[in-house]
Amino acid sequence: MQPLGFDLDEYRRRAERFCEELSREYYLHLAGHKPDLEIEAIYRGYADLFTRDAMGRLRELAAGTTDGEERRRLRYLLHFCFEGVVGAETRRESAELAGLEATLEVDPGDGPVPYRTIPIEQANEADAERRGVLEELREQVLAERLNPLHRASLERAHDLCRAFGWASYADAYAELRGLDLEALAHQTARFLDATEDLYPELVDPQLERRGLLSLGELRRCDLPRFFRATDLDSLFEAGGLIDSLRSTLARLGVGLDGQDNIHLDTEPRPTKSARAFCSTPRVPAEVYLVIAPHGGRDDYAALFHEAGHAEHYAHTDPRLAFEFRRLGDNSVTESFAFLLEHLVTEPTWLRERLAVEDPLPAVAQARASRLLLLRRYAAKLAYELELHGSPSRLEEMPARYSELLTAALRVPWPRDSWLADVDEGFYAACYLQAWALEARWRAALREAYGEDWFESAAAGEWLRGLWHEGQRLDAGELLADTVGGELDFAALAGAI
Repeated sequence: MQPLGFDLDEYRRRAERFCEELSREYYLHLAGHKPDLEIEAIYRGYADLFTRDAMGRLRELAAGTTDGEERRRLRYLLHFCFEGVVGAETRRESAELAGLEATLEVDPGDGPVPYRTIPIEQANEADAERRGVLEELREQVLAERLNPLHRASLERAHDLCRAFGWASYADAYAELRGLDLEALAHQTARFLDATEDLYPELVDPQLERRGLLSLGELRRCDLPRFFRATDLDSLFEAGGLIDSLRSTLARLGVGLDGQDNIHLDTEPRPTKSARAFCSTPRVPAEVYLVIAPHGGRDDYAALFHEAGHAEHYAHTDPRLAFEFRRLGDNSVTESFAFLLEHLVTEPTWLRERLAVEDPLPAVAQARASRLLLLRRYAAKLAYELELHGSPSRLEEMPARYSELLTAALRVPWPRDSWLADVDEGFYAACYLQAWALEARWRAALREAYGEDWFESAAAGEWLRGLWHEGQRLDAGELLADTVGGELDFAALAGAI
């Protein structure tokens, strides 16, 4: 029975409309179509969704139901409601941050550079000194203009968790995500130990190949240049970017041009986010795949990653409940994003789709990049557990952030990113679980359809069956329900 005065069906309908409006607004702003992120009016229009009363009613309903599927839906709604409460309480800071990031510029001495394009500028900059100057300017902007807003948002989120009865932000999200964050952190720590020797063996030769300093001397500002891998540009030509995706999906039985629900946004705009993203105002009816191409292998990886999200959402069964189409465990959609992204590292794919005669240099670079990212996110999780688990120690966190990232990556890590580098709601855990899940999908596809599974329409049909389920099940449940077994991030040490 519903609590008196609380219409759950109406709550669900309004929640879906809120998600649609908010997602479309973020798309328009981050894709560079409009300079301001106008979310305050959206939150005001749906203020009834994000109240202490709504949280209490949803908790009461979840505790009172014996129906497993309904309990799952209510947990997802509770997560949605809490994040909405946090978003509503910090919407002014979010809007101001977005506005500053879209309008601020830095000048390294040869003209203004938009703040959001600094990573792209560094990736394409051969001059190490100019990369360093851009980094210093970015850190200065963070420290002086952005971090005060980031900190205000963080402290408000911590306060809200305690107000709702959780001991900490970490405890709140462990419950809301249904995830044992400490157990995952133990797995990532084992992964770091297991790859300690492998890390320089894979990464240093690739740094040397690109004229960069070795680990221990490398700076963070050099990493965009490392990932950019300009020496591989001839293998990843800009003109073949979209066609490579189109032909890959076609071999899997997916006709990209016939998908009216997917909108590709690849046009350059001055205020467009340098970070590719997928926006989903209506699932599965309206999906945006957004990328700001800046050249080379990175563009292919970013496009295929976001295409994994887009195809997952575009194939989601429209008859599923709102919670299973829009909410749930994002480790699931991230696993499909990583699965398609991994194709640009596959030797057979490189030969077949891009006509690369010798794929080994590209494969070696991809392995090194992947290991660096995995170690970075393992360190991020350890840091975020400390950051969110002990709010009384905030003053120590810039130094702790630098210490943990430096130790994992052997790159002196600047302190000033200690807040900007934190994904809300322990999203780092979603990435970590997704990498582990993607490895299991890939192994299952290879066993069933061969090393070149991406050339198989039958493999595409199998994937579409998974995509059809949306995010009804979480990552561990979906794995157990399909190929069996348990997720273990530490196992990735043997599959780099």
